[in-house]
Amino acid sequence: MSFDLSPLTEGLSINAERLMSRIDELAQVCPIDGGGNCRLALTTQDKLGRDLVMSWMQDLGLSIKIDTIGNVTGTWDVGSGAPVMTGSHIDTVRTGGRFDGNYGVLAGLEVIETCQTLGLKLERPLAVTFFTNEEGARFAPDMLGSLVYVGGMQTEVALDVIAIDGARLGDELVSIGYNGSMPCPGVIPHAFIELHIEQGPLLESQGFVIGAVTGVQGISWQEVVIDGQSNHAGTTPMSLRHDAAYIAARITVFLRELALRFGGNQVCTVGKIDLFPNLVNVLAAKATMTLDVRNTDDELLQQAEKEISQFLQVLAAEESVTVTSRQLVRFDPVVFDERVIKMVETISQQNGHSVQRMPSGAGHDAQMLARVCPSGMIFVPSVKGISHNAAEFTHTSDLIAGANVLLHAMVALTNHKFTLLEAAS
Repeated sequence: MSFDLSPLTEGLSINAERLMSRIDELAQVCPIDGGGNCRLALTTQDKLGRDLVMSWMQDLGLSIKIDTIGNVTGTWDVGSGAPVMTGSHIDTVRTGGRFDGNYGVLAGLEVIETCQTLGLKLERPLAVTFFTNEEGARFAPDMLGSLVYVGGMQTEVALDVIAIDGARLGDELVSIGYNGSMPCPGVIPHAFIELHIEQGPLLESQGFVIGAVTGVQGISWQEVVIDGQSNHAGTTPMSLRHDAAYIAARITVFLRELALRFGGNQVCTVGKIDLFPNLVNVLAAKATMTLDVRNTDDELLQQAEKEISQFLQVLAAEESVTVTSRQLVRFDPVVFDERVIKMVETISQQNGHSVQRMPSGAGHDAQMLARVCPSGMIFVPSVKGISHNAAEFTHTSDLIAGANVLLHAMVALTNHKFTLLEAAS
């Protein structure tokens, strides 16, 4: 599989100053100490970010549509046929950085503005979308907006999701004025490419500028509740304890050892533990904890889930406690379209950038779009692999390189003579 894209995109380059200016301006919306942002999905803070990005879409003369779950799509209505779409998210975690999600959305706007400024006559429309609640930090599951967009979750079900602060998603959409009328599932793109920071250390540590993302790990989230017995910390013999905190610790260690035993791309995390009554001199009567289990191989992911379930049963019997679990999120691993992966590789090489194929350890909206159209992702390095942190940073030169790869890929895909089918030959 080889093809030459350079005749279609020769001499194209984004305006770096304009891209960085927008990134900086969006970063001023609800900043936190250290240079990051807090814009949890569908809060007043999220609305401020949405309003700013919408204003830029309006400045570019895009046709703007807001759907019933609050996804916002700006389309440059040129050419004919289904649009070539890019996008990501602008909601953040509570301690988010300035690049996660935002970079992909703003680079998409820069691609469109570059094409407009140069007067390019494209044969397909270009579209950029920012999806609702990608992070999942306020509403579960993560990637909720893109999941609804592709029909993987009914709008009515999504609108009734309750946030960690007790708010109903549909009510919050109305409150911030982003309860749109466009139906979901949405328009199926000709292709979807998402540009994102890696959020991990591999590209930087191995000296690559671009990651051609091959797919996204499968994700299994569950909540485990341990019901033990509260008792006095000083008078209760160790042999007679039914300590929920101890059980939670055993589960945490088991997950760590499972991940190391499986090796490869297997990762396991206990991200949250709540104890009751949570007192220094009282055995915990109850522990509520979250398990995050991921693998690029679905068979291995299922095996990990099975082993965890069996361990919970054995542990409950051994310690005479009750252990229950419920699934919070379950997404199968996603393999991106080989033709799109190859396109990212080829464009990177033709633009003089080192490129590495790699899976994504984090979830992204592109994995949802992959259900309905050829999809892929472009990664750029994250310094020290830091993300979901105000210290998140990517060098400007790498941000520019990734945006130019996105520009060339989107322009190439608008050309009716250059179909994805031809790319596979």
